[in-house]
Amino acid sequence: MAGHYVVRNVTRPDPEVVRGLHDAGVATVHESAGRTGLVAPAVRPRQDGAVIAGPAVTVSSHPGDNLMIHAAVEMCQEGDVLVVTTTSPSTDGMFGDLLATSLLSRGVVGLVTDAGVRDIAALRAMGFPVWARAVSAQGTVKASPGSVNVPVVCGGQVVRPGDVVIADDDGVMCVPARSAADVLARARSRIAAEEDKRAALSSGVLGVDMYGLRELLSRLGVDYVDDLPEEER
Repeated sequence: MAGHYVVRNVTRPDPEVVRGLHDAGVATVHESAGRTGLVAPAVRPRQDGAVIAGPAVTVSSHPGDNLMIHAAVEMCQEGDVLVVTTTSPSTDGMFGDLLATSLLSRGVVGLVTDAGVRDIAALRAMGFPVWARAVSAQGTVKASPGSVNVPVVCGGQVVRPGDVVIADDDGVMCVPARSAADVLARARSRIAAEEDKRAALSSGVLGVDMYGLRELLSRLGVDYVDDLPEEER
């Protein structure tokens, strides 16, 4: 990137689509998106039971420097998810309870970062969920330029401003804004189909029969025997 920018305008998706993806959850959305968009599992939840979804406000920061996070707060709106990356790998604790307090005042629902966070106990107590690569007390400076609301790479996934970010105990998922409605439609179909499967499994139907796996097992050379052959014992 030739320059450093704070981009004010973000095209945000339909809030109803965002709510639907929130309710579907990361695993279902990931499957419905063709198993694409999943952020690397190193970026993991730092609390239990939190579920968020919202348009991404993105930050590209110099490692060890949280200046651009402060600049990003002003660009955030209610319901947004702040996505913070660094231009080279970093685990420094560049986000804590003070920045969370500022984001809460803007209505931001959570943070996803490919770097580190700190003040974890305080963040949990105040109910501000974070997904981060690391937890580290290592402090940062406010000295280096970066950008806000530009495409970034977080945990191996490209995240663009306004993309829908979903995060829960299973990890973090990013859905491009242009395909969010289609992914939601597939997710709802998948949920309905899984309800039927859940009912069948609850009644005692076996997965090998429901999915027609007995023929596959046979083709793969898996034999059903009453006892292990002598030579295999």
